[in-house]
Amino acid sequence: MIAQRLSIGVDEAVARLLASIAEAPLALVAHINGQANAARRGIEVPADQVLEVFRPDFAARVWAADKRAGIDIPLRIHVYDAEGITVVAHRPPSEVFRPYANPALDAVAADLAPLFGRVFASLQSVQLTQ
Repeated sequence: MIAQRLSIGVDEAVARLLASIAEAPLALVAHINGQANAARRGIEVPADQVLEVFRPDFAARVWAADKRAGIDIPLRIHVYDAEGITVVAHRPPSEVFRPYANPALDAVAADLAPLFGRVFASLQSVQLTQ
């Protein structure tokens, strides 16, 4: 798991990520706003959002390589507030597909890595140092 701490709020981080997902080019499969969902039930929680990201051509390759790996797509980006600090966490494609020990999935992960690198590059200028 990779986690980045940011100097910007969750909403701004999500906006940057959404723009960079489109530019990568990847596709936003789902955007789950946990805070908004909880608020509709009268529950107050800190900001918590999940972006599910992938692309159909990569999905087809995953299914062809190992149908069981379909449970691990789309890949997820978790953006949340941790005591006033925005955190963006994700598992890199290589980590997601490693348990399958499948060279074809390793190739998918290798092809996805630079695209996800572009997505997270949009946050470098606002990353906090440890």
